[in-house]
Amino acid sequence: MARTALIVGASGIVGSAAAALLAGEGWRVAGLARNPPQQPGVEPVAADLLDPGSLGPALAGLAPDLVVFATWQRRATEAEMIRVNGAMVENLLAAVPPGPRHVALVTGLKHYLGPFEAYGQGALPQTPFREEQGRLPIDNFYYAQEDAVFAAAERDGFTWSVHRPHTVIGLAVGNAMNMGTTLACYATLCRETGRPFVFPGSAAQWAGLTDMTDARLLARQILWAATEPKAANRAFNVVNGDVFRWSWMWGRIADWFGIEPVPFDGTHRPLEPRMAGDGPAWAEIAARYGLAEPDLAKLASAWHTDADLGRPIEVVTDMSRSRRLGFTAYQPTDDAFFDLFARLRADRLIP
Repeated sequence: MARTALIVGASGIVGSAAAALLAGEGWRVAGLARNPPQQPGVEPVAADLLDPGSLGPALAGLAPDLVVFATWQRRATEAEMIRVNGAMVENLLAAVPPGPRHVALVTGLKHYLGPFEAYGQGALPQTPFREEQGRLPIDNFYYAQEDAVFAAAERDGFTWSVHRPHTVIGLAVGNAMNMGTTLACYATLCRETGRPFVFPGSAAQWAGLTDMTDARLLARQILWAATEPKAANRAFNVVNGDVFRWSWMWGRIADWFGIEPVPFDGTHRPLEPRMAGDGPAWAEIAARYGLAEPDLAKLASAWHTDADLGRPIEVVTDMSRSRRLGFTAYQPTDDAFFDLFARLRADRLIP
């Protein structure tokens, strides 16, 4: 019989990649959301994670072998982030029908860098970040989500894995954290309006080493952890396996779009204020080329790209824990960007 996966956040960057992989491997895939979209190979499950009464009836009879939790809700303060995002995990795992299963929780490098309110501040662990470095002495909704998984696993007897990607490259319209699509929109705007393709980040990011995570590789690690007994009950970093400098990558991205990169002159020029008024220009570009999405706000998340590219520290991630256990997948990051740009073009999201 086909194994069953329940994906929370199935239309997001991570969830959609996991859904595609699992469906391709013969799994029955269900996707939970308040208003689940139609996705090939995904059975929609309509429920509200903050309404426990809606979860039981929606999940009755599902009995998933694998639960992938790859969503979160943003709030104004970290205290509210903890309350809301912790409750979503608790409510879901209390409602999932019992049975043999694995729960994969997707968080990220804010485990090591701190939450939005204190991102990259204070005493941070040395890079490369390693799983055994543990938690920072500061409140973080990722920790609340982990604790909810650990408590439910102790209660119900399932195995778990935690997956900590760096910035994720993948396709998802409307996603709140989407650097790849944001840079594609920015490059398109520069090409179509004649504006210079200026790097929007810090000197540390321009010159320092960094890494990223292809959503497809993250999906492969989730499947591996769910089916490899040695991976049970562990947290894993997950990145592509290469490192790069933005001083090199910026020119590669510019070449793909047929524009000239502007050499970084040491001035930090965040993207959000420079794209704040670009909605009408994008709508005009969309009309001219017959694009599928004329609303720039549904494609670009400049605030998130600024947070990553504006960091004053080098960020490199260690993959030794999963490598030692046999997970050897690798993805060149420039190819991950180019694959995404080609998919955006094929879906008529960029010209």
